Amino acid sequence: MSVRRERIEVSIDSDRGVFMISVAAELAHMHPQTLRVYEARGLIQPKRSPKNTRLYSQRDVERLRRIQQLTAEGLNLAGVERVLTLERRLRELERGADAAG
Repeated sequence: MSVRRERIEVSIDSDRGVFMISVAAELAHMHPQTLRVYEARGLIQPKRSPKNTRLYSQRDVERLRRIQQLTAEGLNLAGVERVLTLERRLRELERGADAAG
C-alpha cells in the first residue's frame, strides 16, 4: 500500500490579526504583559476580535521583534518611539521618490 502525500501551501495576509496575545508574545520572545505595555504606549496597535480579544498580525510580531532589538541596544521606550517614527517616515519618502522617479 502506498501513501500519497500532498503539500498544501497557505498564505496569510501579513496585516491580518491572527495571533492571540500569548502566541504573539511567544513568537516575539517576550512576556504578554510587555505587549500590553507597548500597546498602552502606542508602539503596537493589535486588531480586536468582535469579543475585544487582541489579535496580532505577522507584521505586529515583526514590529515587536524590532522594538525588542532596539531596547536590547539600550534605547528606552521614548527612543524606540522616535526611531520607529523616523523609520516609517523614511519608508514614506522612499515610496514617494520611487513613484516620482
